[in-house]
Formats: sequence, C-alpha cells, structure tokens
Amino acid sequence: MTERSNSSRLTNLWDVAKAAKMSEEERLVYRSNLLGSDMRVTNFGGGNTSSKILQTDPLNGDEVEVLWVKGSGGDVGTIKLDGFSTLYMEKLQALKGIYGGLEFEDEMVGYLPHCTFNLNPRAASIDTPLHAYVPRKFVDHMHPDAIIAIAASSDSKALTREIFGDVIGWLPWKRPGFELGLWLETYCHENPSAKGLILESHGLFTWGDTPEECYSTTIDTINTAIEWLEAKSSTSTAFGGPVVEALDEDGRREIATALMSNIRGMISCDTHKVGHFDDSEAVLQFVCSKDLGPLAALGTSCPDHFLRTKIRPLIVNFDPTKSDVAAVVGGLADSVEQYRKGYAAYYEACKHDDTPAIRDPNAVIYLIPGVGMISFANNKPTARISAEFYVNAINVMRGASAVSTYQGLPQQEAFDIEYWLLEEAKLQRMPKAKSLAGQVAFVTGAAGGIGRATAARLLGEGACVMLADIDDAALAKAQEELAGAFGSDVVRSLKMDVTDEAQVLAGLDRVTLEFGGLDILISNAGMASSAPVEETSLEMWNRNMDVLSTGYFLVSREAFKVFRTQGIGGSIVFVASKNGLAASPNATAYCTAKASEIHLARCLALEGAGAQIRVNVVNPDAVLRGSKIWTGEWKEQRAAAYDLSTDDLEAHYRDRSMLKRSVFPEDIAEAIYFLASDSSAKSTGNIINVDAGNAQSFTR
Repeated sequence: MTERSNSSRLTNLWDVAKAAKMSEEERLVYRSNLLGSDMRVTNFGGGNTSSKILQTDPLNGDEVEVLWVKGSGGDVGTIKLDGFSTLYMEKLQALKGIYGGLEFEDEMVGYLPHCTFNLNPRAASIDTPLHAYVPRKFVDHMHPDAIIAIAASSDSKALTREIFGDVIGWLPWKRPGFELGLWLETYCHENPSAKGLILESHGLFTWGDTPEECYSTTIDTINTAIEWLEAKSSTSTAFGGPVVEALDEDGRREIATALMSNIRGMISCDTHKVGHFDDSEAVLQFVCSKDLGPLAALGTSCPDHFLRTKIRPLIVNFDPTKSDVAAVVGGLADSVEQYRKGYAAYYEACKHDDTPAIRDPNAVIYLIPGVGMISFANNKPTARISAEFYVNAINVMRGASAVSTYQGLPQQEAFDIEYWLLEEAKLQRMPKAKSLAGQVAFVTGAAGGIGRATAARLLGEGACVMLADIDDAALAKAQEELAGAFGSDVVRSLKMDVTDEAQVLAGLDRVTLEFGGLDILISNAGMASSAPVEETSLEMWNRNMDVLSTGYFLVSREAFKVFRTQGIGGSIVFVASKNGLAASPNATAYCTAKASEIHLARCLALEGAGAQIRVNVVNPDAVLRGSKIWTGEWKEQRAAAYDLSTDDLEAHYRDRSMLKRSVFPEDIAEAIYFLASDSSAKSTGNIINVDAGNAQSFTR
C-alpha cells in the first residue's frame, strides 16, 4: 500500500524490511504499536490484536498453535510482549463443547485460565474468543472514529454495504464475549472472501493470513470510511450549525477556572477528584452547536466511550453572551443534584437482582457552551483519557449525524455493560488507592532540594503536583526529572515569584485549570542572608520579609480562597526554620522573617479550622545537601559566623545536634508528607522540628 498524501488519511507505516527481521511475537508487538500510535485508529486502552503462532509445547516438545492476544488491561500503542496472554488454541476450541448457551456466557471467562500456555501470568480478557474463533492467523479489533460513526448510524447495515460491498461485513450489536466469538466464526465461514466486519455501535474487526495483510486491511478500511464520510458530509453543517460563539482563549480559561473548583467541591465529598479542561476545535464546535442538547442526551454508542464517560454528560447552563459566572455557579449545585437523581433513576430502572451497588452518581463530562469541556476522575490520567474518549464520541456523532441519524446504545444495554459482573470483578481487583490519590498539591520553591524531594514524596503517594519556582533552569530540570519518574500527566510547572501578587494569583488559577482545584499547599520558597545587625541593609531586611513572610501570606491567602470555594478542607504546610524559634548570630533578618512565618501559620490555623483547613509548620535545620540556599553566599557567611571552613560546616551542624546526624531534603519531605496527609488529620497549628535535635528550638 502506498502512503496517502492527504493529511486526513492514515499512512501505512509498515516497514517490510524491519518486520522481516522480527520473530512472529515481535511482529505482533510491532503491529499493535503502529495501530495504537494514532488516535484515529483506536482510543487509549481500546481495541486488541492477536496472532496465532506455532510454538513448542514445554510439556512434550510437540508443535502447538498458540493464541497471542492482548491481555486484560493495557494499551496497544504501548504494549510489550508481557502485555499479551498466550493460550492453547486446541483448548480454546474445546471450550465450545462445554458452552451451555447465552445464559452461561460469563461463566466461560472462568475457563480461560485453564487454556494458558507456558504459565503466562497475563490474564486473558473477555475479548479472547473474538480472536480465537476467527479462522485466520491474524486479527485486529479497533475502535476508529470513522468506523464507529457508521456503526452508530441508525442504518449502519445499509451504509456498510454501500461503502464496502462484500469486503467488509456487518453484525448487529452484541456484547463482547463467548457468543460474539461464535458469531464471528460463523460469519467468516459463511463469507470466506470477507476481510473484516463492522459490529453495530462498536467498532471494526479485520483479519488476514499475514500480519502485514491484517494491518494494511485495517488501515485501508479506516481510510475508505474517512473518504466516504468526508465526501458525504462536505455539504452538511456539523451538529446543525453554531448557535453561540466561543469566547476567546483567555475568556474560556477564566470561566473554566471559576467552574472547576466549584464543581470539584460538589463532587469530591467522598473521594477527591482531579479535573481536566479541553477547548480543542472539535469540542468547541460541539458545545457551541444547535444539536448539543439532543445529541448529548442520546449518550455515547461505543461501550469503551461510556465506560469512561458515563452514559451521558452534564451540560452546564452557561450563556457565553452574558458570561455571568456568579449566576452559573449559583445554579451549579442544582444541576449537579439533578444529574445525580437522573443517574440514580437510570440505575433503579435497569438494575438486576445481582447488580452491584450504585457507583459514583456524579457526571464525568461537563460541557460548557462557548467554553469547552471539563472532565473529572479519580486521577489525572483518567480525567484526561475520559476527555479524549468523549472527543472520540463527538467525532462519531459528527460523522453519523451528517450521513444518517446518530443512535446511542439502548439504555438497558449500556447499563448491562456498565454494571457487568465481569467489569465489577475487574474493579475489585484494582490495587488500593494511594494515600493522596485524587489530591492536588502546589509546591513553592519546588526546584530546590527540599521542594523537589517534597514533590517526589507527594507524587509517590498519588498526588498531582504543580511546581512553582523563580529559577527557570532549575524548574525545567525538576519538571523533567519528576515527569520522567511519575508521568507527565501529574506534574506541571510554572515560573512564579511569591512576592509578586499578580503572579501568585495567576499561579493559583493555573493549578485550578490544570487539575481542577487544590488540596495541599507546601509553602517552601526560600532565601537566606547573613550579616551582623549593624551591617544588615534595609534592602536585605525587606527582601527577607518579602520572600519569607509576605510571600507566604500571598500564596496562603489565595489557597484559602480555593479551599473555601471547594468546601472540602485543605492542608497548608510552611517550611520554616529552626531559626524561627532559636535565634542565631548574624542572621537578624532571616531569623525574624522565619519567626513571622511561623506566627502567620498559627494565625491561619485559627482562621481555617472551621473550614477544615489545617496549617502546620516543619522546621528544618542545617539541610546542606541539595538545598539551594546553601549554594550561594549563605554557606560562606554561616561558616564565617562560626569561624569555620565551608568544608567543616556540615560536620559542625551534625556534631552540635543531639542525635549527631545529618539532615537531608528527604527527611524534611517525610515530615511535610505527614502533615499534608490524613495521617495528621487531627493536627493543626503544630510544628515539627527536623533538625536531628536542637534543644534551643524545642517548641514552647
């Protein structure tokens, strides 16, 4: 197949020479990664691929046919060999003999482990029969927007025939499982020349006798659908045309920021949610359109879509011509409650005797006319992916409504998938959430040793973190390192001077827009100076007070506003100093500013308690390694104050401590985590000294 020059078309990326050097298993990974590299082919985590490969049976040395198929979970775009299940084809074929019919379909999943080849620990998915029983060596199952647009049309069967003739067939909607696997087998036997089929409301199956043939068929089929949809919809107006204009970028972000913290507070009473904002072209076209209400009410068609986004979104009652945020916020509580009631009614109308208990009744997707889309989930990656899935749904609705009538899955079918006992079992197997899952932290002075160590500690417990620092280069390095370790979804950074009110306001708006709100503020921005009092300039004095007192006030004040808007509490931790309690020679400005910082924390603890806003302090001492304040003149100045060389300073601090131990950034981070987390849920206005023991700084 030749590459297509039109940018809307998929390019065949198969490298014949490269593939020829691979094993059959490696070619499966290669094919899967190619398909998953383009969102137009399949969504994140959606779809699956398989190969039937001859291998040596470790038990008897015989050559046997083994099905390699994407296992439960995972993503074809990033999958490796260990992401595939391996099963004896002979045993999979034998399962047909014990299948008792549709009412026993789910029981068949329990037999899949008995078919495992070579003790592979990767669990087989419910889609395994869809690949096992197609009588071809290589099978792709993808969820392309262009194909689902056809599949989700009210006359999808006729459209499939019109577009593909006999090459690509059609089957009516059927929930993936053993029965659908048998349907696919029957279709292939009855239509031996077919290269694939479309499953109503769901997606595309393609197959071939070589991996390249299978891949090329998948790409060609999707491109054919894209071409046909473009030709048919070229004269139509998407979604009935616009009825409102989108606000400019700044206006959209202002409204989204205001709404996100309010929505987050309303839906985070039981578990904290993380938000994501999307104002891409496709989203804006949809939320500004005439058909927004009717189409959104129909819900999504592809099961993968509504499993991520719930059966339908919540449309926020916002008029972009008025931009009355206060009025919208005032009506949000009622809108959220009405959605919950609607979801509860859906649950009650559709539940069965063995249906699991109702899950979170809050919406996942929030559509705002003229502004964009907000999504909320238990973590940032899921919030982002949920938004991507709804963009897939938008693309499907655009295509289907342009050439036919869009239809979602029937409500009962949707419910039976959402509350499928097999899905419930999968949810129950998920690992316990980390202690800070769903929480958002803002760390100032984040590029220094203590700030970076703290960010890593919070990220390791599942938090999302906004890194703020005045040092561009160090901030970029911290962002790169932490994103590499914990994923780019959960780490953001911004240059911010804590003494600049406008920058602080913008910084708190930014964390709200990126993650939906705020739960934890770590105020750690620092500086240090040393001089006898008579040599302490007014500039030095003011700079210490600006950074260590006024700066801490500004970020705390703005954090308080977010906390009160959300109404779900919050935690502030000040990184102060031993010097805030125990004076040191030649550090008047620094010690005084740190004392001010500690007292500010106590004042804030008094004011925040009624709103469950906790404010506590960590007092480090002598954190020489990794701490930025020791990289400048401060180290030389403190050494001079004690008549020591800089090389002897760490030993001096260690030896003067009661425990005779050095203090590191990670030690401070551990105390910060304790005060920020629910481990200290009943503590506020407290101080923890992390100084290896200094009698002078005992709290009194």
